[in-house]
Amino acid sequence: MKLIVRHQTIYSYATATGRVAMRLKLTPVDTPAQRVLDWQVLVNDDRLTGFRPNSYGEMEAIWVCHSPLTHAAIVAEGLVETQDRHGVMGHLNGRVDPRYFLRETRLTRPSEAIAAMARTLPTGGGPLAMLHALSAAVVDAVQYRAGVTTSDTSAADAFALGAGVCQDHAQIFIAAARTLGVPARYVSGYLLSGDGDTLHETHGWAEAWLPDLGWIGFDPSNRVCVTERYLRIASGLDADDAAPIRGSVTVAGDICIDADVRIAQAEEGMEQRQLQRQQQQSTPPIPGAG
Repeated sequence: MKLIVRHQTIYSYATATGRVAMRLKLTPVDTPAQRVLDWQVLVNDDRLTGFRPNSYGEMEAIWVCHSPLTHAAIVAEGLVETQDRHGVMGHLNGRVDPRYFLRETRLTRPSEAIAAMARTLPTGGGPLAMLHALSAAVVDAVQYRAGVTTSDTSAADAFALGAGVCQDHAQIFIAAARTLGVPARYVSGYLLSGDGDTLHETHGWAEAWLPDLGWIGFDPSNRVCVTERYLRIASGLDADDAAPIRGSVTVAGDICIDADVRIAQAEEGMEQRQLQRQQQQSTPPIPGAG
């Protein structure tokens, strides 16, 4: 399947900024489940080319502007070919030992209730069956409900509340898996659901590590392992670590954030048109501002 994506985030500042610095994890990489055909990231209409591989084997860049700004418009867009591997991502590139993802963070520290849930999982079918059971147990215990948690809500708090969204489900899964000695991490990316052009926010899910299979993607919110409808962008110890955009700004007054993600299955011939567009760009890319 070929997915075409446009992800726009606009930061509007009530007063002109003194300095803006952003870490951007907005460029996907090739994996056994996806192949990047065309991709670009623009900041205020300038193409950003300063992306470099980090220790996870993923791409990130730092964008800094010292000039006064009233807004920062970030657009990531491109074309990626995906395939269904029944959730098995395999042994992805990266310099970090999988055991690193046994580390707790504030957002993924397990409560006793989460640990107790993990201890009740059946183990007779082996570790993979146990992880499937864990994914189902998370969404059985925590109803999907928008607006009751925030990006700062921890796995323990969402589990106690019994409601949350994809970020909460993924972080609870991660917290429980780590109590079982299974390395697990958060993944941010995009999900195509339904037919035709759709409007979405970014999506979040989890990956767990088994030595024989490598990384396996689980989406508890949708009760599935990841399929060709998922486009992987970045990973981390928790949702904050895997966030596509993180930054700091020197500004007085309010900051308004408007995000819009559009993802659709590409039509026939879209790949060639995307490559032609890329070749015809006359403006040379620049690494950033400031």
